[in-house]
Amino acid sequence: MSTDPLVVFTPSGKRGHFPVGTPILTAARQLGVDLDSVCGGRGICSKCQITPSYGEFPKHGVTVHDGALSEWNAVEERYKSKRGLKEGRRLGCQATVQGDVVIDVPPESQVHRQVVRKAASARAIMMDPATRLYFVEVEEPDMHSPTGDLERVERALRDQWQIKEVTADLSLLAKLQTTLRKGKWQVTVALHVDHRGGTPRVIDIWPGLHEGGLYGLAIDLGSTTIAAHLTDLDTGAVIASSGLMNPQIRFGEDLMSRVSYAMMNPGGDKEMTRAVREAINDLTTSIAEEGKIDPSLIVETVFVCNPVMHHLLLGLDPVELGQAPFALTTSESITLPATEMDLTNMNPRAQVYILPCIAGHVGADAAAVALSEEPGKSKDLVLVVDVGTNAEILLGNTERVLACSSPTGPAFEGAQISSGQRAAPGAIERIEIDPVTKEPRFRVIGSDLWSDEDGFAEATAVTGITGICGSGIIEAVAEMRMAGLLDESGLIGSAAQTGTDRSVPEGRTHAYLIHDASAEGGPRITVTQGDIRAIQLAKSALYAGARLLMDEMGVDRVDRVVLAGAFGAHISTKHAMVLGMIPDAPLDKVTSAGNAAGTGARIALCNISARTEIERVVREITKVETAIEPKFQEHFVAANAIPHKTDPFPDLAKVVTLPHVSFNTGGGDSADGGGRRRRRRA
Repeated sequence: MSTDPLVVFTPSGKRGHFPVGTPILTAARQLGVDLDSVCGGRGICSKCQITPSYGEFPKHGVTVHDGALSEWNAVEERYKSKRGLKEGRRLGCQATVQGDVVIDVPPESQVHRQVVRKAASARAIMMDPATRLYFVEVEEPDMHSPTGDLERVERALRDQWQIKEVTADLSLLAKLQTTLRKGKWQVTVALHVDHRGGTPRVIDIWPGLHEGGLYGLAIDLGSTTIAAHLTDLDTGAVIASSGLMNPQIRFGEDLMSRVSYAMMNPGGDKEMTRAVREAINDLTTSIAEEGKIDPSLIVETVFVCNPVMHHLLLGLDPVELGQAPFALTTSESITLPATEMDLTNMNPRAQVYILPCIAGHVGADAAAVALSEEPGKSKDLVLVVDVGTNAEILLGNTERVLACSSPTGPAFEGAQISSGQRAAPGAIERIEIDPVTKEPRFRVIGSDLWSDEDGFAEATAVTGITGICGSGIIEAVAEMRMAGLLDESGLIGSAAQTGTDRSVPEGRTHAYLIHDASAEGGPRITVTQGDIRAIQLAKSALYAGARLLMDEMGVDRVDRVVLAGAFGAHISTKHAMVLGMIPDAPLDKVTSAGNAAGTGARIALCNISARTEIERVVREITKVETAIEPKFQEHFVAANAIPHKTDPFPDLAKVVTLPHVSFNTGGGDSADGGGRRRRRRA
């Protein structure tokens, strides 16, 4: 039995005997304990903070006496006076073993620290980024052993960090000698390690200990919007989030119209590629400013996007995606230098990772949702719907996972809606309609007050009431149906039929007036018959895609529904069900996951093993192509009704009683006629 002192680490429970005088950091490394260090034990990075515990520990079979660690030393004193050290903390590289001791490694000192992704979820991201910092002391050049500076940096990494070899770009070599001499032969190296193996790549080098951090971008490149999260690669914290409209909208609002633009206009695909890359460069600059960091510290970018966006981002011709069999140029994940994609407003040697695509119409964004929501690990049958211009739908459990995409169009995001706008201050986001008086009350983004509450006018004086966003239009249509202003077929009744003068004539149809500020020079916000039709088309495509997966799985019901997408976070589950956007389910089993594709991108950014995992998962997902499934059209037509023509929606019926009204008098824009004409044009 060893007479050397016993060292027990918590929370890992790892233990071992070590000679007196062994640094705690050394003991941790030998036992494989997760204790961080950038400086390699030189007492300058403070990553290896630990907390010794004293007293009796029957669980560990050890008693820890005073003096179990070496005395507080000058290095720790200097660090505490300059930076501050929490009471009871020691530096693991300075404190040495003197007797039996129990050492706690706090979460912030763990290399693979966990970051809870959001308050609503117990799920955590394990920090293990592809790019890490390493502090090294490099031998000075010697005429008697003539080797290059890079070779001596390599030797230092091998001797001090057991990293066998590295590769470096010419642009890095150009700054190497200056940096080494400025740092007096002490430098911090940022190394990128690809999850598939290969030689680690030097991304950057700084004189001395670099304490400015490393950052990455997780970008969800959607058809309508581009959302980016600036993430600290050490802690996983999101430093800033920002977004902008995808400038490709000017070439077509939906994916197929952009493919058509590329078909009809020689060089059109390159034009769209240039536009989106310029937008990403602008977004990178603005998010770095917002996060108050130097853009050169952005060393990684992860993209998730649908297949058409994927091809246009990479500069690949999307034409084959516009016709069966919808062949992708490549469905594999891609790692490449950012400069190859003309992404220049970040570190010049930054690396890009793009998640794999699942199929011709089911892209890396759906893969990211699968990574975030893990339907393949669900014991019950879960339907995950990422609501957007092109909706990604996953259905699965531990037995199998199915995926498809559905062309919902941009109506859910406020586009193609007469008073529609993107979600911004002043946009109506919530609405209620009194079923008796038919009077509306609403809330706008930027204020918590309802329009009939005291102080509403003052609270919205700055933003005004500017339009209606996606979540607002969904609630408006569902509320109109619940209030008897809209019949099952989607027809708006006249003032005589509905009993309210808010039903105003508009050509051969009617519209519902929500807010009229035209007398003061403001907007007149209505829901028109055209708006109802646009929402019907979008929700029918969404429902039909989900039903198609259910058919393939051989089920009529799902156990639960997860609404994903930045937009999904703002949808009222009751209103989504009244509209018939999703198959019937108990309302308490319909939840929101926020921007799951963006979360998946963050997971892949922060953890390289997650990249390996999603590449494996994607190979196992069953792909269903909505465009060539005959039953899609059948489901689509039945889903035009609100909530549905044939599905009785029994769970919805338990909480909402929908009025039986019909406004189809045979003239004007009948429900069926309007629906048929619209579908032929779509």
